[in-house]
Amino acid sequence: MTLDSADGVGDNVSEECLEKNFNLSLNFCPAYFDGLLCWDPTPWNTLAVQKCFSEFHGVQYDNTQNASRLCLEGEWHNYSNYANCTERIANVSPTDVSSLIYLTGYSISLAVLSLAVFVFLYFKDLRCLRNTIHTNLMTTYILSACSWMLNLALQNWSDELPSDQTSCMILVICMHYFYLTNFFWMLVEGLYLYMLVVETFTAENIKLKVYTSIGWGAPAIFITIWVIARCFVTVVPSTGPDGLTLPGDAKMCTWIHEHQVDWIHKAPALIGLALNLFFLIRIMWVLITKLRSANTLETEQYRKATKALLVLIPLLGITNLLVLCGPSDDSWFAYAFDYSRALMLSTQGFTVALFYCFMNTEVRHAIRYHVERWKTGRTIGGGRRRGASYSKDWSPRSRTESIRLYSQPSKRESAASETTTTTLLVPRTSLAPHYDTKHLHADYITSGSASGEQSPV
Repeated sequence: MTLDSADGVGDNVSEECLEKNFNLSLNFCPAYFDGLLCWDPTPWNTLAVQKCFSEFHGVQYDNTQNASRLCLEGEWHNYSNYANCTERIANVSPTDVSSLIYLTGYSISLAVLSLAVFVFLYFKDLRCLRNTIHTNLMTTYILSACSWMLNLALQNWSDELPSDQTSCMILVICMHYFYLTNFFWMLVEGLYLYMLVVETFTAENIKLKVYTSIGWGAPAIFITIWVIARCFVTVVPSTGPDGLTLPGDAKMCTWIHEHQVDWIHKAPALIGLALNLFFLIRIMWVLITKLRSANTLETEQYRKATKALLVLIPLLGITNLLVLCGPSDDSWFAYAFDYSRALMLSTQGFTVALFYCFMNTEVRHAIRYHVERWKTGRTIGGGRRRGASYSKDWSPRSRTESIRLYSQPSKRESAASETTTTTLLVPRTSLAPHYDTKHLHADYITSGSASGEQSPV
């Protein structure tokens, strides 16, 4: 495009431009302000070239390109050539895309995990050691997602926030602590399943207090040691964790930058993942061995083993091992790997909540039972009110008859049991008579315990 003048530019810019005409040499075009740029005195028959303007009417332009205007003999050409001055297109860096994937995945996981924790806490007949461990693991996912979002907000809004090292330090400490508790509760899940499937006779000896000490207590020890070590080191600003990069003044928050002492809390997480990988291999070996001894088809055995493997991998955090190391160059494969890692890690909590809550047969039957009981209560209550209002001679059913029509079934035996196995399937004996057992799975294998318990696949 070509422009000769433009509105909205201050007169002082024009005056400063005209001041350059003092002591103007002969055979020069005088300094001229066309409304956008000031053209300095230029020799005759010369094309004046300078950088494009960076902003016009609130629109950002690419100032790496050049504008030009021709100086004729004693006067300028009528138009300035701004054809190369195009509107700047915001470049989205790979880090921004990765952060967007993390933010979307964590947001979805946060909503689903919150609903899953509510279900486990609200329905009392779902309370047992197994579901308590699931609830704690989901809670760590929620806290990790919240801490990541807070750190993202800190980095993006750092220009508006005061330079407060104390609040930054507390936020970063909480983020690393919640991340580490997430790994340790994955370890608790693996240990619980290992003791239940492999070490059957000693599974009942480990109580909830021991698992709680491992899940919440051990990370506190490692984080405390890490905090003490970080107080005595100087950190050079660099890229933050999980693809977060601090812009501009955000570098004042040095606690978020990586340092060698961070291995104090990274190493325990890696050790926990390695132990979970060992637990997974041992559990799968036991399950496959039991499947082979059962009277089922070979294809059915593979199907059950594959199903158990796919469900156990997100629970034990094995996906973290799959994306632990990756390429660091600028190739398309590196970008694809980075995006895949962001998607996999941010939605891991969603996967756990989906498999171990919303797809859990026990949970679905519990919700269905409470919904049916609520509907029955409304039906009986409405019938009694309608019957009492129609006639003085018509009385509601007796209390005995009402109780007989609406008797609350006994709680399921498995709700109080601390020795139940994974929640992939629900044993037939764990349901009260009011449940519709014809929809339950029958895929069970005999465990090696002396009590004759059964383990689902």
